[in-house]
Amino acid sequence: MLRARVWTAAIALPVVLGAIIFLPNFGFSIFIAIVGAWGLYEVAGITAAEGLPAMLLIVVAGGGPLLAMIEGGDHGEWFFPLAVILLMMGLVARVGTAGAENAPKGWVLQTLGALWVGVLFPYFAMLRNLPHGVGYLIAMLLVVIASDTGGYFGGRAFGTHKLAPRVSPNKTVEGAIAGLLASIVGGLILHPWLMPALSASEVAAISAAIAVLAQLGDLAGSAFKRSAGVKDSGWIFPGHGGLLDRTCSLVFAAVFSYYCFR
Repeated sequence: MLRARVWTAAIALPVVLGAIIFLPNFGFSIFIAIVGAWGLYEVAGITAAEGLPAMLLIVVAGGGPLLAMIEGGDHGEWFFPLAVILLMMGLVARVGTAGAENAPKGWVLQTLGALWVGVLFPYFAMLRNLPHGVGYLIAMLLVVIASDTGGYFGGRAFGTHKLAPRVSPNKTVEGAIAGLLASIVGGLILHPWLMPALSASEVAAISAAIAVLAQLGDLAGSAFKRSAGVKDSGWIFPGHGGLLDRTCSLVFAAVFSYYCFR
C-alpha cells in the first residue's frame, strides 16, 4: 500500500504542478471543471444516488455553481462558500456527537456533497488565475502537504489524545499540533520564492490558518464518507482512494487563500 501511495504521488503531483504552471487561465479553468465533474461523480457514487431525480439534484446543485463560478468568479459573494463550509462543519459536529448512523442521508447528503464540490472547487481556478496566483496556489498546496505530513508522522510518534474519534479515529491532538508547526515552517521556507511580497509574520499567520483549515477540511471529508457509510470516495488514485479523498484537505484552504491573496 505504501509503495502504491508513493508511486501515485510521484506521478500525480508533477501532473498537477505542470497544469498549474503551464496551462493558460482558460485551460486551467477547464482542467478544474473536469476535476469538479469527477468530484460530483464521486459524490453520486458515495451517496448511492440512483434514478433521474437524484442525478438531476447533484447536477443542478453542484454543476450549476461549478460552471458559473469558474466562468464568472465569485462577484464578492463570499457568503456562499462560507455557508457551505459551515454546513460541512455542522456535519462534522453531528457525526462527532451523535455518530454516523444519525447523520443526514439521502437527498440531504447528496445536496451537501454537490454544493461541497460545486461551490468550493472553483476556488482552485479562481486562486490560480489571480495575478501571481501560480505561486500562491503552489504555496497553498505545499503548505497543506506539510500539514498532512507533519500530522501523520507527529501523530505516529507522539499521538495519544484522540482529536475526533467518531469522525477520524486515527487523528490525534498531538498530530494536529505537529501539522500546524510543520505548515508554519514550510510556509517560511517557501516565503522567498512563492510569497516574496509578504512579511515573514504574515506568511507564518497565513500558513497556520491554512493548516487549521486543511485539518478541518479533512475532518469534513471523513464525516461525509462516514455519513454515507464508505471508506474511500473512489479509486482513481491507487493507494490513496478517490479524488475527494485527496482534495478534502485542500478545498477550505483554497477558499481562504483566494480571499487572502486577491
